[in-house]
Amino acid sequence: MSDRWDVVVVGAGIVGAACALECASRGLRTAIVEGRGIGGGATAAGMGHIVVMDDSPAQMALTHYSQTLWQELSDRLPRDVEYEPCGTLWVASDEEEMQEVHRKSALYATAGIATAILDSQMLADAEPHLRKPLAGALLVPSDAVLYPPCAAGYLLREALRLGARLYAPRTVLSAQAGKARLDDGSELQAARIVHACGADAAELLPGLPIRKRKGHLVITDRYPGFVRHQLVELGYLKSAHSLTADSVAFNVQPRRTGQVLIGSSRQYNTEGPAVDAQILSSMIERAQWYLPEIGALSAIRAWTGFRAATPDKLPLIGPWPEDDSLFLATGHEGLGITTSLGTARILVDHLLGEQTKIPIEPYLPSRFARSEAHA
Repeated sequence: MSDRWDVVVVGAGIVGAACALECASRGLRTAIVEGRGIGGGATAAGMGHIVVMDDSPAQMALTHYSQTLWQELSDRLPRDVEYEPCGTLWVASDEEEMQEVHRKSALYATAGIATAILDSQMLADAEPHLRKPLAGALLVPSDAVLYPPCAAGYLLREALRLGARLYAPRTVLSAQAGKARLDDGSELQAARIVHACGADAAELLPGLPIRKRKGHLVITDRYPGFVRHQLVELGYLKSAHSLTADSVAFNVQPRRTGQVLIGSSRQYNTEGPAVDAQILSSMIERAQWYLPEIGALSAIRAWTGFRAATPDKLPLIGPWPEDDSLFLATGHEGLGITTSLGTARILVDHLLGEQTKIPIEPYLPSRFARSEAHA
């Protein structure tokens, strides 16, 4: 049996759900195929930080654009998505890191992003449970947090409301030349197939420059007000973007439930989902350095997930050069929650031949094909 569609989206994590909604809202007959739960994989394992990041101009452009789309959508999000515009505090432990606060503030200003520089006392007033004294922080009030699985579920339900169809639980065995073959023997035909499989994308399309990067998270019992902002150490970027070594960094999130979500870690070259006691211990120790009292909180669960990482730390968005029916929306590493809406918008703009709001070129998969040909 074969069904025909304009677009088949493979994967119903938050990026795939966003792509499906964008396609359906633009009048495209859209099918979504998901082999596990909706909003599973990295979506279910992530922190849900809607954050502007500035590791590169392209990263900043996509995260900022995506954040504005989340803000536009926020009033329509159901309560279970737990969207909270709590802001981010980038915490400086010493005067050297305060120099980074000023650099970051100036850079954000060039993009029209409001920030505030907090000195040591202002930081202590904003977050009383932080170690004292710390040098200060950069407050980015436009950042927010949400609960990713429910956000993905909302986006998918909206896509279905607009006429998209969900095939689940179904696994795509192959997707090429405009045909997606499913594990029940059926086949979906489409002018365009969107790979939004996250860390599993390379299994379906061998040759993708994607590696799995494992992360750990811990969530506590309910302690309302223990932290008020997303708290991130300024050394986080150095940790997050190391391409070789395992690393941990202070990254703590308040939840609407009063719980505290504690991150973060990154590991390559490990495939198993089991919690690594040594990594977890290092992560908690790092959190305690900044929040000494956090060790007294009761942790109720720890888990892991796998991010889809690319060599240049930017996602793959756009056509795959080896098959003109295939489009990619993967490789977002730890920023897929933030960038899901922006990814979907520029992907579908490009697919329809329309002008994208931000340049799509930095994210095109062909950049790797070009580099390989040059090599």
